[in-house]
Amino acid sequence: METSRRTLLRRWGGRAVGLTITAIGLYVVAPSLLTMFQAWPELARVDVPWFFVLAGLQLGRLVSLWWLTKLAIAPSAGRDDVVPRLGWGTTATAQLAGSAAAKVLPGGGATGGVIQAKVLIDAGQPGRAVASGLTAIGLLNNAVLFLLPVLTIPALLIGPPPAEQLQLGLVVSVILAAVIVAVCVTALTWPGMLTATGHGIGRVVHLVRPKVTPAGVADGLLAQRTRIADAFHGRWWRSVFAMAASRMFDYASLVAALVAFGAHARPSEVLLAYVVSQALAIVPITPGGVGFVDLGLTGMLVLIGVPADTAVIGTLLYRLFSFWLPIPLGLFAWTGWRLSRRS
Repeated sequence: METSRRTLLRRWGGRAVGLTITAIGLYVVAPSLLTMFQAWPELARVDVPWFFVLAGLQLGRLVSLWWLTKLAIAPSAGRDDVVPRLGWGTTATAQLAGSAAAKVLPGGGATGGVIQAKVLIDAGQPGRAVASGLTAIGLLNNAVLFLLPVLTIPALLIGPPPAEQLQLGLVVSVILAAVIVAVCVTALTWPGMLTATGHGIGRVVHLVRPKVTPAGVADGLLAQRTRIADAFHGRWWRSVFAMAASRMFDYASLVAALVAFGAHARPSEVLLAYVVSQALAIVPITPGGVGFVDLGLTGMLVLIGVPADTAVIGTLLYRLFSFWLPIPLGLFAWTGWRLSRRS
């Protein structure tokens, strides 16, 4: 009897705690979500072409992620003639279903990764290749996300362009994508530079946390670099370009959403708000960071000088295309996959 209780506790205890934390998080952010959705009628003020611009930018982000998935899994699959070629349809179905699951189910990215892997493996891809490929994508995604604040600091120090020229943020996204590609490929090509960087970061962190050593940080960075390099062997440029493109398409979507309402802000400051919102999405309090991302992004936009009402409606428009619309697309993809399995 005691053994069965322990088994039940191990199996359901963690899930119960996770669901409780999620429920509390949703309760906390519910007022901010309701306030944002009350601004829904304001979307009628947006000129119709901006909806097509946002849809195109988000489509570019999705295609970049699909391309990255094909690059991550193709090297391992290519060594076995029996393994079927990973098509764009399968890749898109897996990514959309996994992304939707990450947005609506407890566990966030972990749950979404399981769904994505399940679809890819069901399509005939080797489990080991899928696991290593998706892990490498996650590591590369985190590397680019952590790199963005470093690139934001020089942009904030330089100052221009003026706040009235937020449209230049679309140009800034292209420049940043090129810089991200250059930095990431350099790190993959020259491990020594990454080691030196790790030692530098480790020395700074050691002042705050003595248990962290420069050598330990450097070894950790090198280990992640090795996993990424192995997964994308011979495809470094294309893989880094795909990841940088997905991030910059997303940032450009936020810029377009603000420009659609005539907001005035410096592109570098909007980039800072975007980085903060993406960091909040990692916190697994609510699925996909729903509520926390919206509240954090709106607050950051207000801090950089965007009027509160414009920040709310701009965030709503951006999140409509980047967060909410992919959910029914993912549900449709998952349903189609399930039906194809039964038939």
